Amino acid sequence: MDQKASEKDPLVLFMPSGRRGRFEKGTNILEAARQLGVYVESVCGGRGICGRCQIEIQEGNFAKHGITSADTHISAFGAKEKRYAEKRDLKDGRRLSCSATIEGDLVVDVPQDVQVNAQIVRKAADTRLIERNPAIQMCYVEVEEPDMHKPLGDLDRLKLALERDWGFSDIIVDQHLLPRVQKILREGQWAVTAAIHRDMETARPSLIALYPGLKNEAYGIACDIGSTTIAMHLSSLLSGLTIASAGVSNPQIRFGEDLMSRVSYVMMNPDGQEAMTNAVHNALNGLIEEVCAESGVDPADILDAVFVGNPIMHHLFLGIDPTELGGAPFALAVSGAVHSWASDLNLALNHGTRVYMLPCIAGHVGADAAAATLCEGPHRQDEIMLLVDVGTNAEIVLGNKDRVVAASSPTGPAFEGAEISCGQRAASGAIERVRIDPHTLEPRVRVIGVDAWSDEPGFADQAAKTGVTGVCGSGIIEVIAEMFLAGIISEDGVIDGSLASRSERIIEDGRTFSYVLWDGETRLTITQNDVRAIQLAKAALYAGIKLLMDKQDIAHVDKIGLAGAFGSFIDPKYAMVLGLVPDCELGKVKSVGNAAGTGARMALLNRGYRREIEETVTAIEKIETALEPKFQEHFVNAMALPNKTDAFPELAKAVSLPAKSQATAKDDGSSGRRRREGRRRRV
Repeated sequence: MDQKASEKDPLVLFMPSGRRGRFEKGTNILEAARQLGVYVESVCGGRGICGRCQIEIQEGNFAKHGITSADTHISAFGAKEKRYAEKRDLKDGRRLSCSATIEGDLVVDVPQDVQVNAQIVRKAADTRLIERNPAIQMCYVEVEEPDMHKPLGDLDRLKLALERDWGFSDIIVDQHLLPRVQKILREGQWAVTAAIHRDMETARPSLIALYPGLKNEAYGIACDIGSTTIAMHLSSLLSGLTIASAGVSNPQIRFGEDLMSRVSYVMMNPDGQEAMTNAVHNALNGLIEEVCAESGVDPADILDAVFVGNPIMHHLFLGIDPTELGGAPFALAVSGAVHSWASDLNLALNHGTRVYMLPCIAGHVGADAAAATLCEGPHRQDEIMLLVDVGTNAEIVLGNKDRVVAASSPTGPAFEGAEISCGQRAASGAIERVRIDPHTLEPRVRVIGVDAWSDEPGFADQAAKTGVTGVCGSGIIEVIAEMFLAGIISEDGVIDGSLASRSERIIEDGRTFSYVLWDGETRLTITQNDVRAIQLAKAALYAGIKLLMDKQDIAHVDKIGLAGAFGSFIDPKYAMVLGLVPDCELGKVKSVGNAAGTGARMALLNRGYRREIEETVTAIEKIETALEPKFQEHFVNAMALPNKTDAFPELAKAVSLPAKSQATAKDDGSSGRRRREGRRRRV
């Protein structure tokens, strides 16, 4: 919080978190929330566009908290709020925290219907067996006791024993061990276990930890730092087994929903980079504590750590200002593999624990994409494989053993619900599956936290506990695809208003039409703007894929892997109906789960994989989509469902696609305007 705050400054209490603090008059409420660590979603970076940062002011005398809160203690409606209220629905009593400022004591409520960060983190480790060749080796030795006739120091005799028994010569000893060696040797009665770190065979070995007696255990962590979620896996370096996994929402979300919002925050706030770096380090320490508690492992026994992340997460984790990644030429501060120490990164592990971070492929294709490539191995295959990590900035890798190309594509946060009127993250109560009857146009849905479909017995009772609160990413893809298959929207994405005569679910919405997906305590509608947002996002991704196909001079791909937490829950059929990915035999389109996390585990347990990905990354050809002249052509064609020009014969074998036609419906011209906006957008 602002150090200038005094007892005379207004006291602000955020509910339901209960966090409070004093702030100078005129302080932006969104900024106050961020300073206190209160999650208030803001997708647009405080421009008053997304409406996600809505709050309510509770009026009255809150004696328990010593606060008298009133509407007059907040600034009057500003221009940004007025513009938003005119264009979108802003409930009575709601304010935009990015626009409103503190003018007196306040109790600020963050409404539950906009507080959608209670995300279900679904990034469990896969069960594949990984051949062990770790960078850490546990070496038990018996050391000669001191002899007045042999004036050799205790540490030097330890080194001789390690060379004699294990072949390690010219060992580097970590400084933190020097004051402790003699005590440990005597505690173990001259028998000790040395933890030796050697990443590369040509490198000098390092003594990083020392234990009295026999120590027959050592652990490592592999972690995928995603912009939305962080997933961590704790593995035994001796058995190779993953013994605990944990995940958490990335706390940096409170500084900005998408990557560019976070870069903007750094640009606009002198301490922005440090705040985000500290936030992720604190989250990582929380996960370390969680996996250790689950497994009964002492954090001091974790001796190696591997991290991956997109370039901006990579830089912020390392304490590097990501500003240069905010604009062309998208320069990385470091692109190669990084070797560091956990202690330098404020991680609560053994003082000698080493950190390895996989190399980045390009300015917007990061170490996570490199890890996914290592996991799935397109560079090891004869067939052409497309590997896609769908997120706010999609990372795309395409190729086989002869040639691999990579790019990023600016999809934005629509697939995660941020640009969708009823969208939310994957949390209990979110619709994740949708089916629409093409004759009656009636939907049935599956909701996270509820086992039954909405038309099955038991649904109502279970849903009463969770509520039906919004639509998450997989649900958004399915509802748009199902609307297309049912004829509710045309191939150009226009909701057919003439169907209002057939179904009450087609409703007039200003100059366009909307589809009522759920009509319960919370009404969830899919608007024309929602459809446009998904079209823009999927067109950007498909255009990026097409550019890589052009570079490979191919018309089709042999197999497709959908990576990441979001990719894990996309139904391949609906991804193809939407035109998210190119046509492919459906049996060869699969979710590859958290491939980035698995690639990190591979690098943790076998240093040979580190050399493999370092070599592979240098050979991958990087394509900058923003500079490719055909991007716009591919983008425009990809706005159609599934595509204006590309055929989908494999999809047509499994799905009855509507005949190409135009729906007659009111349209406010947003298609052209939004498309032009999409052309300018860079994520």
